[in-house]
Amino acid sequence: MDIVTFPTNADLRLPRYQLIRDDIVRRIADGQWAPEQAIPTEADLCQAYEVSIGTLRKAIDLLVADGVLTRTQGKGTFVRRPRFDSSLFRFFRFKSADGKSVQPTGKVLGRTVLKPSEAIRAALQMKSSEKCIRLSRVRLIDSEPVLREEIWLARHRFEALTTLPLDEFGDLMYPLYERTCRQIVASATETLTVEQATEEDAAALRVDLGSAVIQVQRIAADFAGTPIEWRTTRGAAAGFQYQVDIR
Repeated sequence: MDIVTFPTNADLRLPRYQLIRDDIVRRIADGQWAPEQAIPTEADLCQAYEVSIGTLRKAIDLLVADGVLTRTQGKGTFVRRPRFDSSLFRFFRFKSADGKSVQPTGKVLGRTVLKPSEAIRAALQMKSSEKCIRLSRVRLIDSEPVLREEIWLARHRFEALTTLPLDEFGDLMYPLYERTCRQIVASATETLTVEQATEEDAAALRVDLGSAVIQVQRIAADFAGTPIEWRTTRGAAAGFQYQVDIR
Protein backbone atom coordinates (compact mmCIF):
# COMPACT_ATOMS: atom_id res chain seq x y z
CA MET A 1 0.00 0.00 0.00
CA ASP A 2 1.44 3.37 -1.05
CA ILE A 3 1.97 6.31 1.28
CA VAL A 4 -1.42 7.97 1.85
CA THR A 5 -2.11 11.59 1.00
CA PHE A 6 -5.36 12.77 2.57
CA PRO A 7 -8.00 14.36 0.28
CA THR A 8 -7.87 18.13 -0.09
CA ASN A 9 -11.23 18.46 1.68
CA ALA A 10 -10.00 16.60 4.78
CA ASP A 11 -9.97 18.65 7.98
CA LEU A 12 -6.33 18.40 8.99
CA ARG A 13 -7.12 19.89 12.39
CA LEU A 14 -8.67 16.56 13.40
CA PRO A 15 -6.63 14.01 15.36
CA ARG A 16 -4.57 11.77 13.12
CA TYR A 17 -6.52 8.63 14.08
CA GLN A 18 -9.78 10.35 13.07
CA LEU A 19 -8.34 11.27 9.67
CA ILE A 20 -7.27 7.65 9.20
CA ARG A 21 -10.69 6.40 10.26
CA ASP A 22 -12.40 8.70 7.72
CA ASP A 23 -9.97 7.75 4.96
CA ILE A 24 -10.55 4.03 5.47
CA VAL A 25 -14.32 4.60 5.31
CA ARG A 26 -13.88 6.56 2.09
CA ARG A 27 -11.86 3.74 0.55
CA ILE A 28 -14.49 1.17 1.51
CA ALA A 29 -17.26 3.37 0.11
CA ASP A 30 -15.28 3.74 -3.13
CA GLY A 31 -15.00 -0.05 -3.43
CA GLN A 32 -11.28 -0.40 -2.74
CA TRP A 33 -12.07 -2.98 -0.06
CA ALA A 34 -15.27 -4.98 -0.45
CA PRO A 35 -17.46 -6.51 2.27
CA GLU A 36 -15.88 -9.63 3.80
CA GLN A 37 -12.48 -8.66 2.33
CA ALA A 38 -9.50 -8.22 4.64
CA ILE A 39 -7.97 -4.77 4.86
CA PRO A 40 -4.14 -4.48 4.79
CA THR A 41 -2.19 -5.58 7.84
CA GLU A 42 -1.52 -3.18 10.70
CA ALA A 43 2.13 -3.01 9.68
CA ASP A 44 1.22 -2.03 6.11
CA LEU A 45 -1.32 0.55 7.27
CA CYS A 46 1.12 2.07 9.76
CA GLN A 47 3.64 2.46 6.97
CA ALA A 48 1.08 3.90 4.55
CA TYR A 49 -0.30 6.43 7.04
CA GLU A 50 3.09 7.05 8.65
CA VAL A 51 1.77 6.61 12.19
CA SER A 52 2.48 4.48 15.25
CA ILE A 53 0.63 1.24 15.93
CA GLY A 54 -1.21 2.94 18.80
CA THR A 55 -2.60 5.67 16.56
CA LEU A 56 -3.66 3.17 13.91
CA ARG A 57 -5.41 0.96 16.44
CA LYS A 58 -7.43 3.93 17.70
CA ALA A 59 -8.75 4.35 14.15
CA ILE A 60 -9.45 0.64 13.75
CA ASP A 61 -11.17 0.49 17.15
CA LEU A 62 -13.53 3.27 16.06
CA LEU A 63 -14.41 1.41 12.88
CA VAL A 64 -15.04 -1.83 14.76
CA ALA A 65 -17.26 0.03 17.25
CA ASP A 66 -19.15 1.62 14.33
CA GLY A 67 -19.74 -1.81 12.76
CA VAL A 68 -17.70 -1.02 9.65
CA LEU A 69 -14.92 -3.51 10.39
CA THR A 70 -14.75 -6.78 12.28
CA ARG A 71 -11.73 -8.54 13.74
CA THR A 72 -11.20 -12.29 13.37
CA GLN A 73 -8.66 -13.80 15.73
CA GLY A 74 -5.66 -15.13 13.85
CA LYS A 75 -6.98 -14.03 10.45
CA GLY A 76 -7.07 -10.24 10.39
CA THR A 77 -9.49 -7.35 10.15
CA PHE A 78 -12.28 -7.48 7.59
CA VAL A 79 -14.89 -5.17 6.11
CA ARG A 80 -18.11 -6.18 7.81
CA ARG A 81 -21.06 -7.14 5.63
CA PRO A 82 -24.21 -5.72 7.23
CA ARG A 83 -27.10 -8.14 7.62
CA PHE A 84 -30.54 -6.77 6.84
CA ASP A 85 -32.25 -9.99 5.74
CA SER A 86 -34.32 -10.33 8.91
CA SER A 87 -34.43 -6.78 10.27
CA LEU A 88 -37.96 -6.15 9.03
CA PHE A 89 -39.20 -9.23 10.80
CA ARG A 90 -38.65 -7.68 14.19
CA PHE A 91 -41.98 -6.06 13.36
CA PHE A 92 -43.82 -8.72 11.36
CA ARG A 93 -43.96 -12.43 12.16
CA PHE A 94 -45.18 -14.74 9.43
CA LYS A 95 -45.96 -18.44 9.49
CA SER A 96 -46.55 -20.96 6.73
CA ALA A 97 -49.62 -23.14 6.46
CA ASP A 98 -47.96 -25.75 8.71
CA GLY A 99 -47.21 -23.16 11.42
CA LYS A 100 -43.47 -22.74 10.79
CA SER A 101 -41.87 -19.29 10.79
CA VAL A 102 -41.02 -18.16 7.26
CA GLN A 103 -39.63 -15.12 5.49
CA PRO A 104 -41.62 -13.85 2.52
CA THR A 105 -40.35 -13.95 -1.03
CA GLY A 106 -40.24 -10.76 -3.08
CA LYS A 107 -41.75 -9.73 -6.40
CA VAL A 108 -41.31 -6.41 -8.21
CA LEU A 109 -44.59 -5.46 -9.85
CA GLY A 110 -43.66 -2.21 -11.52
CA ARG A 111 -40.90 0.28 -12.24
CA THR A 112 -41.08 3.94 -13.20
CA VAL A 113 -38.53 6.73 -13.61
CA LEU A 114 -39.70 10.11 -12.35
CA LYS A 115 -38.85 13.08 -10.18
CA PRO A 116 -39.33 12.33 -6.47
CA SER A 117 -41.28 14.36 -3.95
CA GLU A 118 -39.41 17.07 -2.10
CA ALA A 119 -39.27 14.88 1.02
CA ILE A 120 -37.68 11.95 -0.84
CA ARG A 121 -35.33 14.24 -2.78
CA ALA A 122 -34.11 15.77 0.47
CA ALA A 123 -33.79 12.38 2.17
CA LEU A 124 -31.64 11.05 -0.69
CA GLN A 125 -29.67 14.31 -0.95
CA MET A 126 -30.47 14.67 -4.64
CA LYS A 127 -30.40 17.71 -6.90
CA SER A 128 -33.76 19.13 -7.94
CA SER A 129 -33.11 18.13 -11.57
CA GLU A 130 -32.36 14.47 -10.80
CA LYS A 131 -34.80 11.62 -11.21
CA CYS A 132 -35.49 8.47 -9.21
CA ILE A 133 -36.31 4.89 -10.01
CA ARG A 134 -39.48 3.89 -8.16
CA LEU A 135 -40.07 0.18 -7.61
CA SER A 136 -43.44 -1.23 -6.56
CA ARG A 137 -42.95 -4.53 -4.78
CA VAL A 138 -44.86 -7.09 -2.73
CA ARG A 139 -43.65 -9.74 -0.30
CA LEU A 140 -45.41 -13.09 -0.54
CA ILE A 141 -46.01 -16.19 1.54
CA ASP A 142 -47.48 -19.19 -0.26
CA SER A 143 -48.17 -16.83 -3.19
CA GLU A 144 -50.29 -14.57 -0.95
CA PRO A 145 -49.23 -10.90 -0.56
CA VAL A 146 -48.43 -9.93 3.03
CA LEU A 147 -46.39 -6.72 2.61
CA ARG A 148 -46.44 -3.88 0.10
CA GLU A 149 -43.25 -1.94 -0.58
CA GLU A 150 -42.36 1.24 -2.41
CA ILE A 151 -38.65 1.79 -3.06
CA TRP A 152 -37.06 4.99 -4.36
CA LEU A 153 -33.48 5.03 -5.70
CA ALA A 154 -31.46 7.84 -7.27
CA ARG A 155 -31.27 6.99 -10.96
CA HIS A 156 -27.64 8.05 -11.36
CA ARG A 157 -26.60 5.45 -8.79
CA PHE A 158 -28.85 2.63 -10.02
CA GLU A 159 -29.01 3.13 -13.78
CA ALA A 160 -28.56 -0.62 -14.41
CA LEU A 161 -31.91 -1.32 -12.75
CA THR A 162 -33.79 0.67 -15.39
CA THR A 163 -33.36 -2.13 -17.93
CA LEU A 164 -33.17 -5.22 -15.72
CA PRO A 165 -36.14 -7.54 -16.37
CA LEU A 166 -38.52 -7.41 -13.40
CA ASP A 167 -38.42 -11.17 -12.93
CA GLU A 168 -34.64 -10.99 -12.36
CA PHE A 169 -34.77 -8.73 -9.29
CA GLY A 170 -35.03 -11.69 -6.91
CA ASP A 171 -36.06 -11.85 -3.26
CA LEU A 172 -33.32 -9.70 -1.70
CA MET A 173 -32.64 -6.20 -2.97
CA TYR A 174 -29.33 -5.36 -1.30
CA PRO A 175 -27.29 -8.16 -2.91
CA LEU A 176 -28.79 -7.02 -6.22
CA TYR A 177 -27.70 -3.43 -5.61
CA GLU A 178 -24.16 -4.58 -4.91
CA ARG A 179 -24.00 -7.02 -7.81
CA THR A 180 -25.44 -4.81 -10.55
CA CYS A 181 -24.74 -1.24 -9.38
CA ARG A 182 -21.83 -1.52 -6.91
CA GLN A 183 -23.99 0.17 -4.29
CA ILE A 184 -23.57 -1.31 -0.81
CA VAL A 185 -26.01 -0.65 2.01
CA ALA A 186 -24.07 -0.35 5.26
CA SER A 187 -26.64 1.11 7.65
CA ALA A 188 -30.29 2.06 7.86
CA THR A 189 -32.67 4.11 9.97
CA GLU A 190 -36.22 2.83 10.37
CA THR A 191 -39.31 4.68 11.59
CA LEU A 192 -42.47 2.78 12.51
CA THR A 193 -45.95 4.32 12.35
CA VAL A 194 -49.56 3.15 12.31
CA GLU A 195 -51.48 4.28 9.22
CA GLN A 196 -54.79 3.69 7.48
CA ALA A 197 -54.93 1.41 4.46
CA THR A 198 -54.99 3.28 1.16
CA GLU A 199 -56.60 2.04 -2.03
CA GLU A 200 -53.18 0.69 -3.07
CA ASP A 201 -52.88 -1.19 0.24
CA ALA A 202 -56.39 -2.58 -0.05
CA ALA A 203 -55.75 -3.86 -3.57
CA ALA A 204 -52.29 -5.29 -2.91
CA LEU A 205 -52.81 -6.72 0.58
CA ARG A 206 -56.50 -7.60 0.32
CA VAL A 207 -57.40 -5.59 3.41
CA ASP A 208 -60.29 -3.20 4.00
CA LEU A 209 -59.85 0.40 2.91
CA GLY A 210 -59.09 2.49 5.99
CA SER A 211 -58.14 -0.48 8.17
CA ALA A 212 -55.01 -0.26 10.32
CA VAL A 213 -51.67 -0.98 8.66
CA ILE A 214 -48.16 -0.80 10.05
CA GLN A 215 -45.68 1.26 8.04
CA VAL A 216 -41.91 0.89 8.37
CA GLN A 217 -40.04 3.69 6.63
CA ARG A 218 -36.37 3.03 6.00
CA ILE A 219 -33.59 5.29 4.80
CA ALA A 220 -30.54 3.19 3.93
CA ALA A 221 -27.02 4.57 3.55
CA ASP A 222 -23.68 3.40 2.19
CA PHE A 223 -20.41 3.16 4.12
CA ALA A 224 -19.78 6.89 3.69
CA GLY A 225 -23.15 7.63 5.29
CA THR A 226 -24.71 8.82 2.02
CA PRO A 227 -28.42 7.89 1.78
CA ILE A 228 -29.03 5.66 -1.25
CA GLU A 229 -32.46 4.10 -0.68
CA TRP A 230 -35.82 5.38 0.58
CA ARG A 231 -38.31 2.59 1.28
CA THR A 232 -41.70 2.15 2.86
CA THR A 233 -43.05 -1.26 3.82
CA ARG A 234 -46.70 -1.61 4.78
CA GLY A 235 -48.52 -4.62 6.21
CA ALA A 236 -51.79 -5.38 7.97
CA ALA A 237 -51.70 -4.49 11.66
CA ALA A 238 -52.95 -7.99 12.43
CA GLY A 239 -49.52 -9.32 11.45
CA PHE A 240 -47.63 -6.86 13.64
CA GLN A 241 -45.47 -8.01 16.54
CA TYR A 242 -42.48 -6.21 18.00
CA GLN A 243 -39.79 -8.27 19.68
CA VAL A 244 -36.45 -7.15 21.12
CA ASP A 245 -33.97 -8.71 23.51
CA ILE A 246 -32.92 -6.43 26.38
CA ARG A 247 -29.78 -7.38 28.28
